[in-house]
Order: sequence, then structure tokens, then C-alpha cells
Amino acid sequence: MARTPKHPSDPTDLGRNRTGTRSAPLRTKEMLENTAAVPGAMVDTSGLAMARVELSEAAPPVGTMPPPGSVKGMAKAALEALQGEKATVFLDKLGERLAFERTGVRLYEAVLAKMPAAHLGKGSLSPDRVRRFRDEEQAHFRTVREAIEKLGGDPTALTPSADLAGVQATGLVSVVTDPRTTLTQCLDALLTAELADNDGWKLLIAMAEAMGQEDLASRFSRALAEEDQHLVSIRRWIAERLEGQLGAKLPAPEFGVPPPA
Repeated sequence: MARTPKHPSDPTDLGRNRTGTRSAPLRTKEMLENTAAVPGAMVDTSGLAMARVELSEAAPPVGTMPPPGSVKGMAKAALEALQGEKATVFLDKLGERLAFERTGVRLYEAVLAKMPAAHLGKGSLSPDRVRRFRDEEQAHFRTVREAIEKLGGDPTALTPSADLAGVQATGLVSVVTDPRTTLTQCLDALLTAELADNDGWKLLIAMAEAMGQEDLASRFSRALAEEDQHLVSIRRWIAERLEGQLGAKLPAPEFGVPPPA
């Protein structure tokens, strides 16, 4: 099949973008004059605020936690862990991480699909590195799934936080799968995902330690160490690509990393 010719424009090229007011100065002047002619009035929004409070108080939750799938054969430790409200809070966050890691695999897959059409140029970004990070996200998914099973939960169930994590990630998936987005723009989306993922693992480690699940905390710490590497690498990839597009070196390729004390 014949390939479609590469589009000649880059997103940073000058084009027909007319979203700014300076593209229509006469209309802008007219708008400002009309706005100035209408006296401003204070609007009482207390009624709207009260309605929001009432709706929030009366609304049902986004979802609820599923009951254990099978009590028979469940380990004593799991039974103990499932007792009480705290266990369901932990399982809910485990479900959230499970959903996020699944999305992480899809994000890396989408970036891999972008790479043949992109100019990689000089730098440390390579398909092999992206594949390795995708595989590590998949391994993290298995780690969380096994943790949920150990605690007697059902890893196929969609917990409330998992549901919300899926909704939050919708925008990121849209960015990386849009044929119009560049590889650099997709790396920006990956960076957003990895920043959230990094904090998610830290929270999960703290919760595992608080619930006496030291073995899980240890396994999650190993996953976090790999996530740290993902974060550092993606920051560098973005910096390298922007340096190439900008035609100038960035003073600190590891942007976002606080300087040593």
C-alpha cells in the first residue's frame, strides 16, 4: 500500500491560527468598547454555591467496592486484611494503580507507534528504551494484580478510584493516539502520566506500610525505583527534542528536578 506523503508543517510553524485578539484588531476594539459601555454588576453566586453543596451531599458515590469474590480458601492474613473499612480503602487504591498501569502500557504502545513517522535525531530516545519501559509498566500491572489477589480482592473489578483514574487518563490517551500530535507532544503526555504514577506508587507504599503489608511495600518500592527512571528519562527526551527544535541548549536538561541541597 502506498504511504501517504508526510505533511510539510510542524506545529510550531506559522500558520492560520486566528485564536488571538491581535488577529482582528478592529473587532477587538469594537468588543472592548461594547464591554465598557455595559456597566458591570456584582452577581450573587451564593445560591449556586448552596445548590452545589446540596447536590454534593445528596449525590451517590461514583461507585462502591465489590465484595470478596471467594472467601473459601482465602488465607487468614487476607481475611484479617479485609476486615474493616481501612482494607477497602487500600484495595480501592490498588485498583486505581492497576487501572493506571494498564493505561501506562497503552500510552507507551501508542508512542512506539508514533516513532517510525517521527524524526528521532540525536539523543537518548530509542524504540528499545520505550519498549523496556512499556514492559516494566506491564510488570507493575502484574505486581498490583497479585497484591489484590493476595488480599482476597478481585483484580477484574473496577473500583471507584480505578473508574476515576480511567476517566482522568482519557485525555492522555486522546493525545498520544491523535495522528496530528508529534512525538514531542506525546512525550509531554507521558510525562504527565509518569508524574501522577510516581506519586501513586509513593502513596501505595505508605499505605502498605501502614497496614503492616511489608512484603507488598517492598515490591512496590522496586516498582517505584523503575518509575523514577522512567521520569528522569522522559524529562531528558523532551529536553533533547526541544533543544533540537529550539536550536539552543537548555541549561538544565533535568528540568523539574530540584537542585541538591
